[in-house]
Amino acid sequence: MSQQSVNYQHIATAIDYLHQHHKDQPDLEAIAENVHLSPFHFQRLFTEWAGVNPKKFLQFISLSDTKSMLWEPQQTLFDVVDETRLSRSGRLHDLFISIEGMTPGEYKNGGENLEIEYSFSDSPFGRLLIASTPKGICHVTFEEEDSNSVPCLKSLFPNANFRATQNILHLQVSAVFKCEWKAIHPLKLHLKGTDFQLKVWEALLKIPMGQLKSYGRIAKEIEQPNASRAVGTAIGCNPIAYLIPCHRVIQSGGFIGGYRWGTIRKTAIIGWEASWNSNCNPSKNR
Repeated sequence: MSQQSVNYQHIATAIDYLHQHHKDQPDLEAIAENVHLSPFHFQRLFTEWAGVNPKKFLQFISLSDTKSMLWEPQQTLFDVVDETRLSRSGRLHDLFISIEGMTPGEYKNGGENLEIEYSFSDSPFGRLLIASTPKGICHVTFEEEDSNSVPCLKSLFPNANFRATQNILHLQVSAVFKCEWKAIHPLKLHLKGTDFQLKVWEALLKIPMGQLKSYGRIAKEIEQPNASRAVGTAIGCNPIAYLIPCHRVIQSGGFIGGYRWGTIRKTAIIGWEASWNSNCNPSKNR
């Protein structure tokens, strides 16, 4: 396991603890003790990872303080962050992602004749498995310890030809998390999904970094206002972690809700994006 993955495990444990005890507003010593680190080491590690210190991050994830603000018209997480003095809002990066659905033949025949390359990469939220066809990225997932992520990938395309190698598309995905903005070019996703799923995933791509929407809001935006449950199912089937930002969809009451790769990871991603300007501001890296 890489050092970045080890660091994320400490952060995830801390965020889980903060979730469980946010009403008590635990101090730095209590949080550090829970992750078995010294207060000084933990504070430095957390701040390097999140761009804000644990106390400010705790402010942010205290839903009783922020959930009412998230649903004001035009209100974004950056506005909430600014009002709670966690950070300043920043410009969104210029990453552009488009979706191309697989042909009916590719969809039905298990990827026969498809050439799929896959590799692993670190991210601030754990190790990633990234896979692509010549047409674009087809799969991104967070790998858990003792994960069977590669067999799962192969089960989605049982008739495809697989090769373990890292290509330029994979490097561009990794660059998103490393904030290497000059290395990021428009990305195309080559996805296996129904017409309805593709429509939902395209709607998710329109949610800006720092903004949250509800399942019902997504249903309205795809002009199927009574399909909130079906929208939730489609979101749960999202094959592209982070790039298709299903983590930006939460429950209508302002609560975080579920996530294919874990609620703690979802909270971590939302918090990381909220502190993104101080942690990773593209306007400072161009």
